[in-house]
Amino acid sequence: MADALPPYLLLTGASSGIGREMAIALSRRHRLVLAGRDRERLEATRLACESPEQHLAWCHDLADVDGIAASLGACLAAQPACIEAFVHCAGTLSVLPLRSITAAHAQQVMATNVLSAFEITRLLMRKDVNHKRLRNLVFISTIAAQFGAKGFSAYSASKAALDALMRSLAVELAPEVRANSVLPGAVRTPMTAGMFDDPDTAARLLRDYPLGVGEPRDVIDAVEFLLSDQSRWITGQQLVVDGGRTANISA
Repeated sequence: MADALPPYLLLTGASSGIGREMAIALSRRHRLVLAGRDRERLEATRLACESPEQHLAWCHDLADVDGIAASLGACLAAQPACIEAFVHCAGTLSVLPLRSITAAHAQQVMATNVLSAFEITRLLMRKDVNHKRLRNLVFISTIAAQFGAKGFSAYSASKAALDALMRSLAVELAPEVRANSVLPGAVRTPMTAGMFDDPDTAARLLRDYPLGVGEPRDVIDAVEFLLSDQSRWITGQQLVVDGGRTANISA
């Protein structure tokens, strides 16, 4: 009975930015469960996907980690559907100096960026929920998880924790499930538009990135590779996609 259930890919952060563009690209090859906290934008993403009738929308604020199990469980049971791949693209970023970061802010960042991924994966490994169908995990991290940056302490800490979670899951869940991370550098999105509009920042980015700044397609291509059979012998790895930024010691 479980084998007859249609396979889906769960994509968080699907209502905006890279996540939205990733949803549209992945919809050409996968049935999707699109996750986001804004129902209207999530539905707009679903309608922009190829064959929108094949895709599901799961509206939930991932900062509410305790509510994930009941909410996602109900979504999968209603279809019904099984998740074979999980791409965690959701993330929250607020550039704040240490003196302005409260415990509540740090907890919200950790909840959205890493604890939600932990809870979703835990749920998808339950036989009574997902029938042991999970095969692939891809977490969207950042090069800021490996290098320091002013104002990025909460964000960087959460993404470094996400990478550590990925490595542990790669060992614990093998050989049935592969787990990897994609670490992008600076990418042009609506969220980063203001950064590129600043002439000084734009000039610095052009100077520091040997191949120039990235586009969402660069991240999406890396994700599609890790989801494919071409990466069947790759797990526990951090795939850096940054136009050579982290190789540039002169920056």
